[in-house]
Amino acid sequence: MSSPIHYTNCPACGSSDIKRVLAAKDHTVSHKTFEIWECSRCTLRFTQDVPQQDDIAAYYQSEDYISHSNTSKGLVNRLYLSVRERSLKNKRKLVQSYTNAESMPRLLDVGCGIGSFMDHMRQHGWVVEGVEPSEVARQNAVKQYGLHVYPPDKFFDPALGNFDIITMWHVLEHVHLLNEYMYRLKELLRPQGALFIAVPNYTSLDASKYGENWAAWDVPRHLYHFSPESMRQLVEKHGLTLRSVKPMWFDSFYVSMLSEKYKTGRQSVLKGGIMGGISNLNTLFHKEQCSSLIYVIGK
Repeated sequence: MSSPIHYTNCPACGSSDIKRVLAAKDHTVSHKTFEIWECSRCTLRFTQDVPQQDDIAAYYQSEDYISHSNTSKGLVNRLYLSVRERSLKNKRKLVQSYTNAESMPRLLDVGCGIGSFMDHMRQHGWVVEGVEPSEVARQNAVKQYGLHVYPPDKFFDPALGNFDIITMWHVLEHVHLLNEYMYRLKELLRPQGALFIAVPNYTSLDASKYGENWAAWDVPRHLYHFSPESMRQLVEKHGLTLRSVKPMWFDSFYVSMLSEKYKTGRQSVLKGGIMGGISNLNTLFHKEQCSSLIYVIGK
């Protein structure tokens, strides 16, 4: 195993003006504690001393990691699965509202997990392709849905072509090659296409409430922790345009329920649900303070 990555500069903007802001625990696999640092220039937060790209797979080896296993283990995961169909429908409607293709639009889902979103879009007439680093998740996508899902090296293959829509649902925070991915996303996107990036928002009310126990830190799997300002600067750096910012309402409940468990050591759906509701109520007045945000990006 290689030495972990210790950043001396911001991995997004390159500034050396960085500082430690807190430490968070990996509640899923290792139970180790990782420091989280912040860039004073672009406001990106990032996990310090993370495993190298070739070593991080071990931190995903858990039945509780739902995007890879589709697990219904635990009450919170069962609740997550129960609202997934509605969430998929909401994502489809959002994507379709930004689609200019007249027929058979082409979609790339980067970090597609077991392929639930791809399958949903295919059922509604889309040509879908996916990229997923987890071999287990790729196998599940083939077994469950019969999808064609590529390993991550395919993402940089010129033969991949161009797409009307590219989606990254809670993926960008996981990729080691942050700027390389942003550059490649711009290459893959058709001139009138749209890129959808969904990430947790550390400026949310629930993040403030739970602090180091906020479940969406998810260290060390989440390498980066975005604020709206840090995403704006990253998008502009790569010559792209931020067209819109949308809240992800269900995430507030899911994250708050997990956070409550991490904070108290006990499952408390009621307390977590109440906090998720309060966070969403706050979002009605401060739209960029939702637990997770979808950034709609164009050329």
